Amino acid sequence: MIRISFDGKEKEGDLLRREWLDTNGLGGYGSSTVVNCHTRKYHGLLVANLAEPRGRFVLLSKMEDTVTLGGRTRLLSLHRYPGTDLPLEAFCLSEVVLDGYPSFRHRYDEGGVRKELLLPEGTNTLLVRYACEPGGEGGTFRLRPFLAFREIHGLMRENSYVRGDVRLQEDGFTIAPYDGMPALRFRLDRPCSFQAEPLWYRNFEYDEERERGYPFREDLFTPGVLAFSLESGEEAVLSVSAGGEEDSPAALWKREAARRKGTFRRRRGRPGKESAVSDDWRRAAGQFLIRDLEGGPAIIAGYPWFYLWGRDTLISLPGLTFCLGRIDLGKEILIHLGNKRSNGLIPNCLSEKGTAAYNTADAALWYFWCVQEFLKRTGDLETVGEVFWPVLVDLAAAYLEGRAGTIRFLEPWGLLFAGDPMTQLTWMDAVTGGKPVTPRNGCPVEINALWYNALSFLEYLGKALGRRPGFECDPILSRIGESFRTLFWVPERGYLADVVDPERGTRDLSLRPNQVFALSLPFPAFADREMGRRAMDRVTADLLAPCGLRTLSPSDPAYRPVCRGGPEERDGAYHQGTVWPWLIGHYGEALLRVSGDPYADRQRLNAVLENLTAHLRDAGLGTVSEIFDGSSPFHPRGCIAQAWSVAEAIRLAALLGGPEGRMNDSGGRK
Repeated sequence: MIRISFDGKEKEGDLLRREWLDTNGLGGYGSSTVVNCHTRKYHGLLVANLAEPRGRFVLLSKMEDTVTLGGRTRLLSLHRYPGTDLPLEAFCLSEVVLDGYPSFRHRYDEGGVRKELLLPEGTNTLLVRYACEPGGEGGTFRLRPFLAFREIHGLMRENSYVRGDVRLQEDGFTIAPYDGMPALRFRLDRPCSFQAEPLWYRNFEYDEERERGYPFREDLFTPGVLAFSLESGEEAVLSVSAGGEEDSPAALWKREAARRKGTFRRRRGRPGKESAVSDDWRRAAGQFLIRDLEGGPAIIAGYPWFYLWGRDTLISLPGLTFCLGRIDLGKEILIHLGNKRSNGLIPNCLSEKGTAAYNTADAALWYFWCVQEFLKRTGDLETVGEVFWPVLVDLAAAYLEGRAGTIRFLEPWGLLFAGDPMTQLTWMDAVTGGKPVTPRNGCPVEINALWYNALSFLEYLGKALGRRPGFECDPILSRIGESFRTLFWVPERGYLADVVDPERGTRDLSLRPNQVFALSLPFPAFADREMGRRAMDRVTADLLAPCGLRTLSPSDPAYRPVCRGGPEERDGAYHQGTVWPWLIGHYGEALLRVSGDPYADRQRLNAVLENLTAHLRDAGLGTVSEIFDGSSPFHPRGCIAQAWSVAEAIRLAALLGGPEGRMNDSGGRK
């Protein structure tokens, strides 16, 4: 459970930086700040992933909800308009609790009021529960909904196409504001009244969009006001649905709340490493597990603006599924994604519109690692042989045969050469002015570490299954190993080059975290323990930050300490020093593999994990941000909830706290 108390002395910025998120397992969500004042165009109470029209749409942006107690009207949500300050004195937020869903408590002289929200799994529905707490006064609630009905990346402006008429019902009303869009049905589980008052409210301002260099003002349409009364100790549930729910709002709430509690109660008693992971982390993980519009299992890369990414899915999958005992789901996601391969490549991006981009050098290589994690946790060699072996052989053969786009196999060195100066095929893929910010064309160190691991796994599986992949792995592996010793290792600096080009005889000597994968993967490409320890010492000294690893050493002239401003300014800093939490899992594995002082190194890793756990109470509540600034105070940036940030924190927790990883005080393994 996450509980945050407020004393009324908080500054506006302290409240607006904390954001809540709830998801529906379909790629839809609800999100805003803790004072329910939107700061992003992506904020909304009901953001639905629709099949027709296809995409994610902000349907119900927000509500202006108030309660009148003892003759005084109090606010339960806030808005930003041009040149205005937020009226926090009328808001009186005293507590926010995340225990399965967001709950907001407001404390007034007249008594307490609770407002709670959740999105039931598998349906485009929002539930809001209001309550007058016992011991105080009853009150009258007035809810004015604001409709957007636009894609998440855009903004709505006042227009003449909206239909403001509503169809009244005994328990609420239905409105269908635009042709070709779903109707919204508002229902309350107690007597209510609706006063029609169709209006446009203009110029809602979104502070984060202004900060990020995007248009930041929006007009929203409201059809009128829904009103109801509660006595002390009473509660009411409102449902807002684009899917025609038939059960009562109260029944929907009861069923979904019970499902969420039951999900975690069933898993608490499971033995093994997953028992080291707290319920807060389990809830964070569950928000990214969805069913796509075809009904297939998927992992959404991040909220609020990312959708499905192949690389992100595969890096996130072990932490979000296998580490938490979700073995069958993880296997199903792997099969589903493997079926989407083309010319031996796993798609990099799957958009809301259903299109796929195959422009990544490493997603297919991460697939091997996921199958390794599956085998490690299940021992199910039979499934690997029947289901995954053909996929793995096809993926590896594509690299060797030149089917994988602009990725070439360099025969003399055994390495993979990726892209050209105008492409960005690795995870460091930011672009400004049409050019990559970090051009890593050549032989990137992590791509070739993954390549070595993939071929080593194929060789192992071939022997275990008594099969041959159709090509010889061992000679290639020998050449890759030699290339890591002679091309990537920089003895005078004590770390691995980030990119090499053996054909031109050049090396990028930037000190970056990508080298940790040469030591962290199940089959490490860089096997020299002493050299590996030297490399990890440099990574630790230059790149380790409180919540992850910097993407570039601060001593590099290209280092950017903060990631803020407009799109070009942010993209220019994205991989030039910005801290990424997802790197911490592989950093931990690499560090412990070559450690000369396991106890001290485990303490260092535990400190990072504690920082990430504390971060669950800041920025995106109950989740982990995409990135952090590279320098103090390491401000969180980017998406408020990133799948691989959460997944690798979970994997690190399992590594440090599970039975196989638990250490005694002397540093020996128990």
